[in-house]
Order: sequence, then structure tokens, then C-alpha cells
Amino acid sequence: MFAVHLLAFHFTKLKEDQIKKVDRYLYHMRLSDDVLLDVMARFQAEMVKGLGRDTNPTATVKMLPSFVRSLPDGSEKGDFLAVDLGGSQFRAHRVKVFDDGKQSSQLESKFYPTPKEVIQGNGAELFDYVADCLVDFIETKNLKHKKLPLGFTFSFPCKQTKLEEGVLLAWTKHFKVRGVQETDVVSSLRKALQKHKDIDVDVLALVNDTVGTMMTCGYDDQRCEVGLIIGTGTNACYMEEMRHIDLVEGDEGRMCINTEWGAFGDDGALDDLRTEFDRELDLGSLNPGKQLFEKMISSLYLGELVRLILLKMTKEGLLFNGKVSTALLTKGKIEMKHVSAMEKYKEGLSNTKEILTELNLFPSEEDCIAVQHVCTIVSFRSANLCAAALAAILTRLRENKKLLRMRTTVGIDGGLYKTHPQYAKRLHKVVRRLVPNCDVRFLLSVSGSGKGAAMVTAVAYRLAAQRKQIDAALAPFLLSLETLREVKNKMRTELEYGLKRETQAIATVKMLPTYVCGTPDGTEKGKFLALDLGGTNFRVLLVKIRSGRRRSVQMYNKIFAIPLEIMQGTGEELFDHIVQCIADFLEYMGIKGARLPLGFTFSFPCRQASIDKGTLVGWTKGFKATDCEGEDVVDMLREAIRRRNEFDLDIVAVVNDTVGTMMTCGYEDPNCEIGLIAGTGSNVCYMEDMKNIEIVEGNEGKMCINTEWGGFGDNGCIDNIRTKYDIEVDEGSLNPGKQRYEKMTSGMYLGEIVRQILIDLTKQGLLFRGQISESLTKRGIFETKFLSQIESDRLALLQVRRILQQLGLDSTCDDSIIVKEVCGAVSKRAAQLCGAGLAAIVEKKRENRGVEHLQITVGVDGTLYKLHPHFSRVLRETVKELAPQCDVTFMLSEDGSGKGAALITAVAKRLHNVGQK
Repeated sequence: MFAVHLLAFHFTKLKEDQIKKVDRYLYHMRLSDDVLLDVMARFQAEMVKGLGRDTNPTATVKMLPSFVRSLPDGSEKGDFLAVDLGGSQFRAHRVKVFDDGKQSSQLESKFYPTPKEVIQGNGAELFDYVADCLVDFIETKNLKHKKLPLGFTFSFPCKQTKLEEGVLLAWTKHFKVRGVQETDVVSSLRKALQKHKDIDVDVLALVNDTVGTMMTCGYDDQRCEVGLIIGTGTNACYMEEMRHIDLVEGDEGRMCINTEWGAFGDDGALDDLRTEFDRELDLGSLNPGKQLFEKMISSLYLGELVRLILLKMTKEGLLFNGKVSTALLTKGKIEMKHVSAMEKYKEGLSNTKEILTELNLFPSEEDCIAVQHVCTIVSFRSANLCAAALAAILTRLRENKKLLRMRTTVGIDGGLYKTHPQYAKRLHKVVRRLVPNCDVRFLLSVSGSGKGAAMVTAVAYRLAAQRKQIDAALAPFLLSLETLREVKNKMRTELEYGLKRETQAIATVKMLPTYVCGTPDGTEKGKFLALDLGGTNFRVLLVKIRSGRRRSVQMYNKIFAIPLEIMQGTGEELFDHIVQCIADFLEYMGIKGARLPLGFTFSFPCRQASIDKGTLVGWTKGFKATDCEGEDVVDMLREAIRRRNEFDLDIVAVVNDTVGTMMTCGYEDPNCEIGLIAGTGSNVCYMEDMKNIEIVEGNEGKMCINTEWGGFGDNGCIDNIRTKYDIEVDEGSLNPGKQRYEKMTSGMYLGEIVRQILIDLTKQGLLFRGQISESLTKRGIFETKFLSQIESDRLALLQVRRILQQLGLDSTCDDSIIVKEVCGAVSKRAAQLCGAGLAAIVEKKRENRGVEHLQITVGVDGTLYKLHPHFSRVLRETVKELAPQCDVTFMLSEDGSGKGAALITAVAKRLHNVGQK
């Protein structure tokens, strides 16, 4: 018993001594966590360099865009071919993907050798060989009669400008084929396939094996957004935000980046970590100075590194009694399979003895322990370096998502990872230590990169089919120049109908006279009151206007709420409440005794018989006060003032907010003769020649016409451009069949149009995984402010997703892109239609003046124009396109309904005084 213990002690001591000896010898290969965190930081910096347009040319980590923009979502289906070139064997696959709700697929494969004369010969021979193997596979599987899409896995760095094209940058691993570098490998394969007239294969996607791995695993686990290969070569890919990829146009969505991390350190960035053995191995390789990181990690080189270390240790008398065998001097004699066998847990030492004996080295027990430990240090360093670079990628993903903690999956493949007894466990452990705030699942790719190429092709197929359906849904919103000209001409016709006595009654654009007969000329002065009623709040303003050199407008105002019971009570109660508010304001300002001129902005449809007479046509915006419709609102206000008997006011003008907008801008710019509201509602007014207004007596001068153009199309004249979504929105509104143009152009309705489109696309399975959430069924949920936010250029898709989540819509990255596109189509059409209408008005103004070229200013107000990121630009461009002889300046109005009402009152007083003289 004692003898056994003694033997065990002797062996343990022997083992410790040998391990210490090797540890001292290979001190530089053992990397601490601090060193690994430093490598991680260096790799992060390299990634940023590779993604930047200006820094990419000098970056070693090329960060190649793969043009794979979407991961599998489980709805892929079809029959696909794939070929896989780049590993130790060439493979052909057939992949069937079933849309059966279970995400199942079926893989059939055939392996072909890659003879040295092919992989180190010329390009034509290589691609002919690939085509011949594929034809053999097609014949074996009896697929000649079928036209099948093909995905091509090509595991070498390629520069891609689209999914089905790739220019080879450099051969790696043991490949060195002449005449292929700097050429498109897809067209070379197509050329080779065209020689076989009896098959019909369409190469749809070129995929790197790393991307293929991510896609294969992504089909089984939708959290998978990183692909990793640790085999003959090593590489990683991951899903990057488009806004960070300078090399590709567009900021929307994500794209898979093939890092080509094997070249990390080719600029000397890892020189402090490379040992004399790494340098010697590099000098003897096919590509000296290139792929230096790969040469420290991948299975193609680890066996050779072990050989070089053993050779030097033997020469120094530390192994095999200093006796070097011919085998140990021969390059490539120790392979990765040997390293893996020597590191096996139980039989490792006996394997070591056997392998070394085959190399004619006659090892002692000490030699076997030392050699085994050399293998461990070399393979452990590989796992450590790999973990550091992977940790950098995971950190970048987490930061892109702005998460404190992230759950994700890494799809992984490669012989070294799969077959080495300790590698996977070591890698996982180190990654989790370096990024404790990432919960990482490592998913082994079962069917390899070949299935991945088929998955990329399947996703491309699905996206192409979805694209067709989305394009079909949004096509009616794309208005040609011809269609917009048609709208402009129809608007012009309707404007004329509204102005003519015999057609005014049936006109949809009512062209209401406002009896405002001039714009400000700068001589207006005095104190004026303004009232502003148009929503749930009511404003009273005191406006002081000064003329001359110290020309200015000063305003003081107070806002009062209108309770629901008053909005929906009697007319008398409503106007008594208004007068109560005026009394409070006059008291507050200390001007109760003064009889001031007053302008009343009353933002409801009125028919005016003079500037101070306005008959309410009908309430809108939730008002329902009784005994008001058909009555003169000015008379009702006067009676309420009389009932209170506390003060008197000179009510000079009833004002529409659109006219107020024109007047406010007209005070700053005498050239302003048009007012536009593009907000919750949509309307335009403009100064028309009296001679053209048949419904008002007199031919001299001008009068402002409130077009009330929201009703354009109520007679069916623009039905050809109304979509099924517009009809849906109209039918669900408070006033079906009315205000059709407004329902296509104003903020109150755009969000609702978007909601209808989203429901339709979800029903077609194109959005939100085909699930219509409860919130999406709620009318009015999609406010127009969300359109403005979603379409903002500064907003990343992550923030779009957050907005959608606030609305109860759980969206993927792809969903967010589609929602943004839908919002863009709806708001662009709104701006174009608005522009077509406005072009009709500026053209009319030009003809009225009888000039070749018109210069005019449009005063604009409204949240849609002011806050939407693109509406104003598209509107301006459309007007320019449709009215090229008009030079139109757009001027933002400040407080058209308050300041504008006072200015209308001031102009009316000025004109009244002129008339009296």
C-alpha cells in the first residue's frame, strides 16, 4: 500500500515539475484576464476603424458588409441548393424548409474531396470542379427537372455590394488559386454552371461560412445574432446597426457584418503578444504577415505551433534527451487531431506516448507530461484570444441596444470547437468572465454553413415575396407627376365652381368670402382685443400695435378652459361663459372701462355676409351647444355682453384661423397673400380679385377667400386616388363622405390611415408575426405625433421600436423598418396632395395678375408643417414642380388666431376710416 502511495506521490511530483518547466518556458503564451481585457479593447477599436468610411482602407479587421439584412423568422419555406467551399472538403446540399409552424427543415448532403491541384491551381479549373460536383449531386438526387435557387458558401474574405456578388480580397487557409483575387466569384461560378446546359440553377446569395453558421442557428433560435467559426480558419460575424456602417448607403435596420477577424494584428497591434514561435510559423506559411490572429487560434496552425515549440525545447535538451527526429523537423507532421488526442482527459498521456513514438521520438514519462502541457497552453491561448475578441463583439451588441444586461445566442461551428476535448468549456468560461453582463447561449450549428447558405437564400426569397406584397399595399400612395398635375387641375376647376354664382351651391370647395379686403400696410396702430375659440381652451388677448419706425406688436393673453357641460350645453350658456372670461381678463389687465375694437377668431365653418357677421354652418371638434347652428355668432356674443351689462366692446371682425395666419405673415411681408393651415385640419385662404367673386357685389379691389378646401373631392372627383384605407378611415369617421381631401392631408387622419395599413399588412403575415394586438384594433391610437417621431432622421430603429412598444406593438427590427416606410408613404402623399392644391392657387394668383412670373409669399401654420421632419420639404418641392413660373416663399406664422385676429381688426378699422373720409 505504501509503495502505491509513494508511486502516486512520485508521479504527482514529476507532473508538477514538468508543468512548471513548460510554464516557465512558455510564459508569454499564458494570458491573464487583464491582458485579455486589453485585447478586447484593442479589438473594439479595430471594429470601429473597419466600419468607418475614412478609416476602413487602413483597417486590418475589414468588417465586410454581407448584405444579409434579416435573420430567419420561422416563416421561410421552399426547396434550396447550397454549395460550401472553404473547409477541408467541398460539400453540396439540398435543404427543404417547411412552413408547418414547427420550423422544420430537411438536409441532404454529399461530400467531395478538394484535391491539392484544384485548390492551388487556376480559377477556371476550381469553378469547373465546383460546377461538376454540383451537377453530380443534382443528378444523384434526381433534381435535373427543377429550377432551384442556390446559396454559395465561400469561406474567404470577399467585398460585397449586394447579396449575389462577391469580389475575393485574398485567399486564406491552404487555398492559393491563381487568377481569382479581385474578381467576382459568383459570376465565375455562374459561367462554369452555364457550360452544363441541362441544369437550371440560379445563384441567389453568396455567404461566408460564419454568416451561414449564424443563419443556421438563427433558424432554431431567433436570439442568435452572432456567428463564430473555430476550425481550419477562424472568423466571426454579427448583426450591426446600419447607421454605424459607413460603407453601405442607408441608416435603416441592421446588416450582418463579416468581421474577418483573422487579420487582426496584421498591422502590428498584437506584436507584444506574439512569440518567437508565432513569428517562425508565419514566415513558413503561404501568406507571411497576413492573418496573424488566425495563426494564433485556428486548427490549421496549432499543430505546427506545438511542433515548433517541441523542436526548440528538444534542441535545448529539455525534451527527448536532446535527440531530434527527422519527423520532428518536418513541417506539418503534428496536426490538430494529434493535439486534441494528446489533451484527452483520461487517455491523453497514452495517446501522447503513441503519437511521439510514431514521430520516432522515444519519449519518457516526463516527456509525455511536458508535451501534453505544451498542447494545453497552445490550445488554451487560442480559446482565450477567441474569447477576448468575441467579448468585444458582445459588448458592442449590448451597447448598440443600450441595454445594461443582454441575453443573446452565439451560433458556433468548426472542427476545433467541436472535436477538441476541452476547448468549448474553456471558451465559454472565459467569455462569461470577460462580459458578466451578457447572458450568452452557445448553440452548436448541427448542419453547418451549407444549410446556412440555404437559409440566407430562403430569407432572401421570403423578403422578396414580402417586398412584393408591401410594395403592392403602398403602390396607391405613390403619386406620379402626371397624377399630381391632374389633382392640381381638378382643384383649379373646383375653385372656379366655388366662385361662380350658378355653381357655388353645388361646389365642394365652398370659397367663402371673408370680407377681409386688405392686408396690413404697416400703418396699423392701437389697442385691440382678440378672442380665440376653436377647441377645448378659449383665449382672450390684448394686442398693442405700434406703427412707424418703432413698429411692433405686443401681446398679453390668458387661457380659460371650456368645461364639457358648457361645450355641449345651450348656446346661451356657452356665450355667457365666454363673456365671463372676457370680464375676468379686462379686470386682470385693468382696462374694463375702455371700448376696444375686437376680432373674434371662430374656427368653425361660418357663412359671412359682412366682416362682422358670421352664421355658424355646423359645429365640429366636439362642440354641440344648442340653438347656435344657423345663427349669427357675433349677434350671440353682443347679446351676452348686453346681458352682463358690465362693459361694451366694438366687435369689428369674425375671423377664420387660416385668414389670421395670412394676416400675421402679411404684417411682416407685404407680399404674403395666401394663408395655409397644415395641422390637425387643412385649409387655405388667399386674396382674390373682387371681379372674380360673383357671389359678392362689386368689382373693385380684393377680398380674402376662405376656400374650405378640405371638402375637395366630396363629389367623387378624386376617387381615382383614394385607397381602400382612405375609404375605411372615412367610413369610421364622425362625418362619412365629407372633407375627403382633408382626410388624406391633415394630421387628424394620417395616423388612422397608417393604422389601417398596419392591420392589413399584419393580416397578410408581413408584420408583428401576423398577430393583431388589441391596441392595434383601437381607433385613434396612432396619433400623428408618432408619425413625426418615427420618421425623424435622427431616430434609430431602436427608438422606433420603443415608440411601437409604448403603443403596445411588440415589433422586431424588420417590423420597425416596415412601419417607418408606411408612415413615410402616407405623410409624403399628404404633403404632395397639399402641394398640388396649393400649386392650383398660386397659378390662379399668377393669372389674376397677368404676369409671366409670380413672386408670392405663403403664410403657414399647423403642427404637421412645423413638426413633421419631411412634410414641409415635400410640400415646397411639389409646389415648385407643379407651378414652375411661381417663385413661392413659405413663411411660418406666429399665432395666426390671436395676433392675426387683432391685425384683421386693425386693417378693417383702417379701411373703414379711409372709407369714411
